[in-house]
Amino acid sequence: MANHSLKDKVVLIAGGAKNLGGLLARDLAEHGARAIVVHYNSASSKADADKTVAAIKALGADAIAIQGDLTKGAVVEQVFAAAKAQFGQLDIAINTIGKVIKKPMLETSEAEFDEMDAVNNKSAFLFLKESGKQLADNGKVVTIVTSLLGAFTPFYSTYAGNKAPVEHYTRAAAKEFGARGISVTAVGPGPMDTPFFYPAEGAEAVAYHKTAAALSAFSPTGLTHIEDVVPFIRHLVTDGWWITGQTILINGGYTTK
Repeated sequence: MANHSLKDKVVLIAGGAKNLGGLLARDLAEHGARAIVVHYNSASSKADADKTVAAIKALGADAIAIQGDLTKGAVVEQVFAAAKAQFGQLDIAINTIGKVIKKPMLETSEAEFDEMDAVNNKSAFLFLKESGKQLADNGKVVTIVTSLLGAFTPFYSTYAGNKAPVEHYTRAAAKEFGARGISVTAVGPGPMDTPFFYPAEGAEAVAYHKTAAALSAFSPTGLTHIEDVVPFIRHLVTDGWWITGQTILINGGYTTK
């Protein structure tokens, strides 16, 4: 259906400079989006954001990069406002940002909890809230969570615990925005072969995760690959217009290690 294609659509990707967000930005441009807004958080990601913007333009779409700390409501508003001011509309909003630590609860400080909660929980709520205000009718919102939401495992209490509320935010937003035709979903990939995954894991845990999923033997690394996740998200923001209010777990390999 033409109404559900990427043609003439403007996309905002939080964390769109690199890894999953960067590949998504390129993919949606390649499949017909008119413009991509690449959000990045810190100055250390600016070079990656600039490369992604250049790649998008080489594919024939327009693009800009916007820096901002999405744990602050005023900044979230500014990012969305800048995107709309540049391109006149926003149709799709995808939030890929997150922060992970793997640590026993008894060793997790209050400061670590607060930082994890701000990045994984508060920013997701603020992003969904602003999406509901700023997206055009029949828009699409996707948040990246984690397959740990369906797991029974130690050491990820702050990461998975702070991502868990996003399931309810997704359901609430789907109900509240649905009258305008806006679909809202959350996607929870298993451990992915990106620089986001490896720093939090020791060698033994990495080896475990590379064999834990039933489909590990069919993956080049045993992990989920962003190249496999991107087409699914593209489906959600185009043909998957009728899927809303759901958290979808992808190739989760977590058990109790």
